[in-house]
Amino acid sequence: MALTVPPPRTPSPAERDSDADVPLGDWARWYERELGWAAAGSAPVRLLTGLRFDTLVVPAAAGLAALRRAGPTGPVALTGRRMSLLVAPGSADELPGLLDWLEWGGVSLALTALGAGGRITAPPPPGRPVPPGAASWLRPPWSLREQDGVPVLPAFSGFGSRGGDAPDLIRLVDAVATECHRARLTHARTGLPADERTAQPLAFS
Repeated sequence: MALTVPPPRTPSPAERDSDADVPLGDWARWYERELGWAAAGSAPVRLLTGLRFDTLVVPAAAGLAALRRAGPTGPVALTGRRMSLLVAPGSADELPGLLDWLEWGGVSLALTALGAGGRITAPPPPGRPVPPGAASWLRPPWSLREQDGVPVLPAFSGFGSRGGDAPDLIRLVDAVATECHRARLTHARTGLPADERTAQPLAFS
């Protein structure tokens, strides 16, 4: 399925305060009731990181390319030209050491992590209309409960020891770092910002 990442736009006050079916204030209650996620605010709703999940935040183009090769992941949200990949709580603290182990230490990457004390803009709950310019789910969080003992959020597991189709933080970070570095090299060759690619249709599944 082709996905076009739209340029960021500031929502109007009416779009920030309500949508056709669910007032923004109800979004926070939905996340708290259905997923047990802490939420704050109403225009926009924010999801608090470091409690039930951390996030990897990357340019959308690099994130989309990484998702095509990273295997299973957790939920993924898009906000403007930035992508948030939800990972297990504690992953933000693991990221610097993990990048060093993967030999990305010292390389300038447009990759950050949000853990305790962070927050991301909450997209509308899955299945709800997405107001113009609002955050949206690319891979929605229908359920984050463990299934047969396998967590559905990518987690650190001791240097690739996880088996089967379990989401793996090492594999995900390596894919994201590779694509961020590739975008940086493209920028160096062409002089265009790496996010310029996000205006083009990109395959996503």
